[in-house]
Amino acid sequence: MNEEGPIIRFTGVTKVYPLPAGDVVALDHVSLDVMPGEFLAIMGPSGSGKSTLLNLMGCLDTPTSGTLFIKGKDVGTLSDDELTRLRRDHIGFIFQQFNLIPLLNVIENVEFPRILKEREGGCTERCLEVLAAVGLEEELFSHTPAELSGGQQQRVAIARALINDPEILLADEPTGNLDTKTGTGIMELLDEMNRRGRTVIMVTHDQNVAAYARRRITIVDGRIA
Repeated sequence: MNEEGPIIRFTGVTKVYPLPAGDVVALDHVSLDVMPGEFLAIMGPSGSGKSTLLNLMGCLDTPTSGTLFIKGKDVGTLSDDELTRLRRDHIGFIFQQFNLIPLLNVIENVEFPRILKEREGGCTERCLEVLAAVGLEEELFSHTPAELSGGQQQRVAIARALINDPEILLADEPTGNLDTKTGTGIMELLDEMNRRGRTVIMVTHDQNVAAYARRRITIVDGRIA
């Protein structure tokens, strides 16, 4: 698959979670292409498979069957180390619950993925650059997550997702825990990132949030409707 092709391609992907009460089919033969630079919203009822789809895109999980290509690579053929590198170097994940590390301050949370990649610490120019991009005030840099508002924590989470300059930004309900004004600010930030060329894919149940995307898909019972 060449660089002009999809940055993400699902071909007949099924994801099954085996449970004692019986298998749960989270995704059922999904085929989907996402082109570089797209802004895609994934919608659908609770339990429809939206988060599973996003987790597969983020290499946090692998398909039960079918083929998933990310940047032209069949993820099913990659080793754990190769999956880790793909996730670390090319994908930024923004979680609904922020997933910040409680004992680390803002700077340390943001630079953490950089340390995993470069094996060195210290607040780099890149670290300050992404914090400026998300509009977080400098006096908050030494604060831990517990000392920040929900909106401030989400900005830190986005800065952390941007630190390694990923081509793909994945966002799971990025405004789900935020008030309307703060949520609008976060969406304008994601819109700006998309205008700078990043591929942005988000899961949302909110029609107003989905309106920022250039394309929307709906998932019902593990299938694209």
